Amino acid sequence: MHVLRQIGLYLFAAAFFYAGVTHFIYDHGFAQMLPSWVPLKLELVYVTGITEWLLALLLIFPQTRRAAGFATAIFLVLVLPANIYAAIYGIPAPWSEETSLAALWVRPLFQPLLIWWVITVSKDSKHR
Repeated sequence: MHVLRQIGLYLFAAAFFYAGVTHFIYDHGFAQMLPSWVPLKLELVYVTGITEWLLALLLIFPQTRRAAGFATAIFLVLVLPANIYAAIYGIPAPWSEETSLAALWVRPLFQPLLIWWVITVSKDSKHR
């Protein structure tokens, strides 16, 4: 089971790091996912991208893994409203001109799975 957890950890960290990269590539698309009343949208997109990089890196190190797992779970809860907003108002994925309504709802509906995943792979395992 240890090997599967390691693989899951590195897959999650890599995907989360890549998600941070996309915040800089598709910054305006991510900014559209925020309601009009949110100030400094692009800056918020950049901060969330950097946060994803930092959390992904902290997940790799055993000394910071558990705390990073909880912080990542909290982060995923905090960004959930933007995903729900995008689904409700039909705002396309940041890298797309149009996205089906079903695809837009996949992101918020799978958020609990991502939270479970990061909590599971970041659990304390005795330092090796």
